[in-house]
Amino acid sequence: MTGSSAPSDQPSPCSPRSPRSSSSSSSSASEARFDALVAEAAAASVDGWDFSWFDGRATEQRPSWGYARAMADRLARAGAALDIQTGGGEVLASAPVLAPLTVATESWPPNVARATALLHPRGAAVVADSDEPPLPFADGAFDLVVSRHPVTTWWDEIARVLAPGGTYFSQQVGPASVFELVEWFLGPRTPEERGARDPGHARDDAEAAGLEVTDLRAERLRVEFLDIGAVVHFLRKVIWMVPGFTVDAYLPQLRSLHRKIEEEGPFVAYSARFLIEARKPGRPSTGLR
Repeated sequence: MTGSSAPSDQPSPCSPRSPRSSSSSSSSASEARFDALVAEAAAASVDGWDFSWFDGRATEQRPSWGYARAMADRLARAGAALDIQTGGGEVLASAPVLAPLTVATESWPPNVARATALLHPRGAAVVADSDEPPLPFADGAFDLVVSRHPVTTWWDEIARVLAPGGTYFSQQVGPASVFELVEWFLGPRTPEERGARDPGHARDDAEAAGLEVTDLRAERLRVEFLDIGAVVHFLRKVIWMVPGFTVDAYLPQLRSLHRKIEEEGPFVAYSARFLIEARKPGRPSTGLR
């Protein structure tokens, strides 16, 4: 009603709603929220690795080692540095000082353009690369190679382009990362899928390529999705979580997850991250500052 309320000794001009009509109204409102949240998320840009869209919609704990800060420390001391699979270049650009020779690779054309616009003013070159071996660089070209969340790590190629004494420094996605969400859409994963990307395997592969692993740390971190829009945007942006994801293809799962979030609160999952640092044997390059 609008205006002042009716006196307490007068009958209400509106009949009380039945439980069924109240439930129907609540369901309609929930469906309207679902449609609006999904439409907003489906229209949002997913270029680059800027995750600011998730502000107020999702949260994720950060690894204790502080990858961006540690990467920046190493870049400030490097003579020639390579960032593999740079995305939109946001992480590399966050470093206050870049190496005198800094190069980044990226395969997805929208990200190549975004990274170029961001990194060229800093004096860094961006190379469009297929993310398949070989890397388009000479043997021993870099004394530092970095990579945050590479899809695949080609250890033999990393060892090849590193100069003797050079370092590979990377934060990677670990096993069964955010699988609570993945399995909501795809069902239970196999033991092989759950065990992929194990940091122990990364150590073995690095050593098989002739590198010496000097640091290896792993953590599992709490992730909360506060609304269904955050889920849609995440699955559109991180495309390997649910390959081929579209709203239409997974509409029943999205609707049921929306109801769960509205009734129970944030959907909780756990991401897996590991830090690996490896050194190529030999005397350090004179390019180090």
